[in-house]
Amino acid sequence: MKKTILSVAALLAVGVGSASAADLPAKVYTKAPPIVAFDPWDIAFGAAVMSDYVFRGVTQSNHKPSVTAYFEPRYNLTKDLQLYVGTSFESISFANRAAAEVDIYGGIRPTFGAFAFDFGVWGYLYPGGSCVDSTPGGSATQCGVGSFPISLLNQNAMKKDVSFYEGYAKVTWTANDMFAFGANEFYSPNFLNTGAWGNYASVTGKFTAPSTLFGASGVGMYVSGEYGRQWFGTTDVFYGPIKLADYNTWNIGVGFTYKVFTLDLRYSDTDLSKGNCNAFTSDFTASGNTAWTPINQTGVGSNWCGSTFIAKLSADVTLGALK
Repeated sequence: MKKTILSVAALLAVGVGSASAADLPAKVYTKAPPIVAFDPWDIAFGAAVMSDYVFRGVTQSNHKPSVTAYFEPRYNLTKDLQLYVGTSFESISFANRAAAEVDIYGGIRPTFGAFAFDFGVWGYLYPGGSCVDSTPGGSATQCGVGSFPISLLNQNAMKKDVSFYEGYAKVTWTANDMFAFGANEFYSPNFLNTGAWGNYASVTGKFTAPSTLFGASGVGMYVSGEYGRQWFGTTDVFYGPIKLADYNTWNIGVGFTYKVFTLDLRYSDTDLSKGNCNAFTSDFTASGNTAWTPINQTGVGSNWCGSTFIAKLSADVTLGALK
């Protein structure tokens, strides 16, 4: 009898010991995970080289290669509300021989579920320009006495300073991991310092291919496009005055990503005629005499607003994503 009681006691002791050992790991996992401090600061920067710098369907680099770089500090008030400022640089080729395009911008980006908004102001600066006179040999009527104007044989004219700013509002709806759609609105009271107001609205779409498309290579792919319309008011007396022609623009392309690099191949076009394009751009390469329109009395035509192909290789880094 004593042996039986001792045996039962021994079994119970082993059972309790085994149960206690099994409980030890569970006790470890019940501990709260360590709290990670929230760092609100973030910085994005990058650079790119492109075969053509096209802005809303119109080349800014005379259909020649261009380089760009940007720097954008960001401050996250919460995970769904971000403040930001930034600056960027683009090489250009304008009739007034401006040295470059220098952009300064800032705004706020609130997010509500699948909807990401962006509100801000964007300034476009074009330092180093010279006044372009419409009359060979110079004309005080256009550029003023002592301005030493540039004279073009095609009789186009352009102000020394074409800097301007726009206010903008954007929204992107991310439907799922593959599809995203957006809408954009930009307004300037004095587009390119022409005296004419400018309003641009567009819709966008993007398809991002599954990450497994190229296996384990790390290469990603997307297809994206945009359709927009640019409206204008009437210029000041330097350019006429004339009512600049409104136009539609569109682009579609495919991109390939690998780590911080993106190769984007894109087709862009507008419905602007060569004559109305010349009146808008003051293209220093415009030629001919058959592109007459009510706002282009010289008849010279510009191909700066026509169809073009753009290849762009860029590298983009976000320091916050590397932490």
